[in-house]
Amino acid sequence: METAAGMGTEAGATPEARARYAARRDRLRGLMAERGLDALLVSRAANRFYLSGFELHDPQCNESAGSLVITSDGRDWLATDARYTDAAARLWDEERIYKYGSDAAGELAGLLRRSGGRAGFEAKGVSFAFGRELMARAGRFPVLVAADGLVERLREIKDADEVAAMERSFALNHRLLRHVEEGLARGDWRGREERELAWEVERFFRENGAEGLAFASIVAAGPNGALPHAIPGATRIPAEGPVLVDVGCRVDAYCSDQTRTFWAGEKPSKEFARTLSLVREAQAAAIDFMKPGVALADVYAAALKVFKGAGVEKHFTHGLGHGVGLETHEAPSLSPRATGALLPGMTVTVEPGLYYPEWGGVRWEHTVLVTADGVRTF
Repeated sequence: METAAGMGTEAGATPEARARYAARRDRLRGLMAERGLDALLVSRAANRFYLSGFELHDPQCNESAGSLVITSDGRDWLATDARYTDAAARLWDEERIYKYGSDAAGELAGLLRRSGGRAGFEAKGVSFAFGRELMARAGRFPVLVAADGLVERLREIKDADEVAAMERSFALNHRLLRHVEEGLARGDWRGREERELAWEVERFFRENGAEGLAFASIVAAGPNGALPHAIPGATRIPAEGPVLVDVGCRVDAYCSDQTRTFWAGEKPSKEFARTLSLVREAQAAAIDFMKPGVALADVYAAALKVFKGAGVEKHFTHGLGHGVGLETHEAPSLSPRATGALLPGMTVTVEPGLYYPEWGGVRWEHTVLVTADGVRTF
């Protein structure tokens, strides 16, 4: 498995990578101490990878590649099954690899019991059935409590290696968007189906170094652009009309995410031109407002103010943005309900949009890195 740049190779994690993962686990122990936890069962795939370099993805939604048991005394475990023990040994001290059988919940409960009297688990990262079985098998000892969000707090702040990986991912995304825009301007995609352009997006990413898509590409022509999460289908790219493209790739394990809304043809309609101008004005207002210490909800409000001034706020139907990193959607969120503030090292999208079912929608997205004194775009 190829991991984040400089973090490991198919032969195993480098010494530098092992030290980086160990430092992240040590920071996690500090958060565990605040919650009075002797151990934490880490089940979410991205969290597991962030702390160990082991398996960024689970095989499918109802299967797990394994879990980590992070302990207050530093004697952590990587728990997995027979399919993954060889891969785990390339990344982890073999003496601290626990191989479980068919009774994963019961055996993990026993492993937590060996680690102390109060243990947390990522309740949002496991099924209801697994969580219920885990608690039943733990009984009265250890005391099990839901402890979601601890690793995510660490992941909100990207280190230099993570930022560098994201810069490579976004550089490829920019190349792809130029490729699409130029093709639309030449008329290369006129009369072709949305799903054909979506396939071209994936082909371009793969042929130019991406490990895969960060998420299923959105290509939405004409009125389909009014669907924020449109699925590319048989609708054809018009000779004259809007085409919304929301795409991302994964490079060195890290995601990119960008949306552009282009005009296929020569002369954009007045409605499209005005809408695009308002969307980009709202985005600029939000980005100009962003700096460390600014409340997340206030960034959303800065964009909304532009739309309210133009009387189109009812057509802005979603939050302003979300974190990007090992996952396409992660903390923090830029929404009217978001709590907390921007901090240096956060990476978050700024993607205002306006949607009109009769002709389509316009969304324009940049992802920004919060710096010590402001932000910069990828």
